[in-house]
Amino acid sequence: MRLRRESRILKEKALASLSNAVTAFNSPQASASRTTVSLMSTQHSFEMLLKGALVQLKVDVFDRDADMSFGFDKCVNLCKEKLGISEQEAGYLRMLAKLRDAEQHWYGVVSEGILYTCMRAAVTLFDELLMRAFGDPLAKHFPDRILPVSTHPPKHIQTLMDEEFTQVRELLQPGKRLGAEARGRIRTLLALQALEVDDLRISERDIDRVESGIKRGDKLATLIPNLATIGTEVTGEGINVTVHFTKHDGAPVRWAKEDEAAAAVKTEDPWKKYHWTKGRLAEKLNLSTGYAAALRWHLKIDEDDSCHIQRFHNRTQIDGYSDNALKKMRAAMKEPGFEVRKIYKEYRLRKKS
Repeated sequence: MRLRRESRILKEKALASLSNAVTAFNSPQASASRTTVSLMSTQHSFEMLLKGALVQLKVDVFDRDADMSFGFDKCVNLCKEKLGISEQEAGYLRMLAKLRDAEQHWYGVVSEGILYTCMRAAVTLFDELLMRAFGDPLAKHFPDRILPVSTHPPKHIQTLMDEEFTQVRELLQPGKRLGAEARGRIRTLLALQALEVDDLRISERDIDRVESGIKRGDKLATLIPNLATIGTEVTGEGINVTVHFTKHDGAPVRWAKEDEAAAAVKTEDPWKKYHWTKGRLAEKLNLSTGYAAALRWHLKIDEDDSCHIQRFHNRTQIDGYSDNALKKMRAAMKEPGFEVRKIYKEYRLRKKS
């Protein structure tokens, strides 16, 4: 494949960052920066790979108003459309970004088992995306010996999360004075939800709520129910092992009241669930507000209680839309023969009649 100049540069940067990530992970030195460098370099490698793939496909990756390239989340969404990235692959990339955020902007405590699983899954996905975008296997660039290696066999992610939860419970026992480490591990558990939850936000209040629940004796499934839907598929052995993060049906998530301990996808009031405004919903879908209104009308979004709620403040109507509305609109836009201009024309004619 003949690469465009910018695409070639971005691909080289992606490979270099992945090499830095794996080198840091395999370092014999137990330094505090090992996890930080591993996660930050891995996330950067994917950002460069996705941007390189988009450039190769002649997709604009610049926000002309801000005069800078798109952020990571925007690139992931574009690659779902242009590169065929699946929802599970996008979920893993979001999860990686959240783990990176904790390391870069504050701190997280990532157990060795979870870190290895995430790194091995990163190499597996990087190899697949490199082949998908450029027809180029990772083995062409890296010898097997550079890949992340662990002295412990990989465990299923549910087992690792249960072990981590047990460790946090031990750290929070009275008199141990290890609350800071426990909170770092809670932050990591919350970040894993990004595989399932788009636009996940983790606050100190979330961590407070989980910490209080653990001290009361609540179970992991009660405190962070979305983790029940996360799985891993592990194949192969030794340096040839591959890891894929997966999503499966788990216990239904209910919306928690303010005084409850659940800290997964929760809300203190319905407007936390229906958090999209008309403008932000249109922006997320890269549609004008007029086109977005037409598509909502076409799909009857405003008539669907799972997608829309409404309230009034001083006689002003305020509309809120849920992630379900976003998913329905996004799915419609991907259907063969979708023409937003045609829908908009019908919408305008309907308003005039």
